[in-house]
Amino acid sequence: MRAYLDIVKKILEQGVNKGDRTGTGTLAIAGAIFEHDMSKGFPLITTKKMPYKVIASELEFFIKGITDKKWLQDRKNHIWDEWANPKKAPYGHDEEFKRRMAEERDLGPVYGFQWRHFNAPYYNYDTDYREQGIDQLKKIVETLKSNPTDRRMIVSAWNPTMMDQMALPPCHYAFQVTVLDGKINLLWNQRSVDTMLGLPFNIASYATLLHLLAKETGLGEGKLVGFLADVHIYSNHIEGAKEQLTRDPDKYPLPKIITENFTNIFDWKAEDSQIINYQSFDKIAFDIAV
Repeated sequence: MRAYLDIVKKILEQGVNKGDRTGTGTLAIAGAIFEHDMSKGFPLITTKKMPYKVIASELEFFIKGITDKKWLQDRKNHIWDEWANPKKAPYGHDEEFKRRMAEERDLGPVYGFQWRHFNAPYYNYDTDYREQGIDQLKKIVETLKSNPTDRRMIVSAWNPTMMDQMALPPCHYAFQVTVLDGKINLLWNQRSVDTMLGLPFNIASYATLLHLLAKETGLGEGKLVGFLADVHIYSNHIEGAKEQLTRDPDKYPLPKIITENFTNIFDWKAEDSQIINYQSFDKIAFDIAV
């Protein structure tokens, strides 16, 4: 996974100091591309230990269009704990704001809602949204099966009309799939890239989605490409980033992904997919910037 480490190295060498919403401060560059051929193995970072079960359960959360963070917490996934629908628990840095955000389970119409119910009126996490809005993911699956040469297979989570209801505006805001030589390629766009903590999750999540779309359609697995915009390392992640660069990315081979009991992508569960022969260096702790 030198492609990932090359991005880390470029930020440390060329990054410019930039303030940010969280008040933490960053080193940032304008633009990078991540590219990986799925035939080389599953792109789960080996220069630090990655929690694949957490990555997979968040992807299931997106695919199902769920907006209740308790669903994630029930599966021991806590990456959305600090966030909440700003209409119910407004964003803020002091302890009272943080407490209200942590206690509110509604995330608002975030990623999966837009994937499955784009622009449907949003009410609450426990509302039944079946047949409401545009099911972009379903349209992608149908098009892959009926017209795989199509160049309009795009899913967007960026919905300006609903930003004020989202726990966070989407960082990875759109993805496109193409088919070449019988293989699916997935290309995603990301406006804001937390390189040390978020990007390894994004890579593995979209790689899993590519894998599932291939299972769904019987097509092969091609390239995974990320078009990255504001690519940054938080100031409190810099020492960890330097540590990661000392680790040999070739020491451990990339693992494989297998999915069993697969019927269709919409009924897929995170536990159906397993990462085989994953070996890595030890974990590096990176605090999340809220």
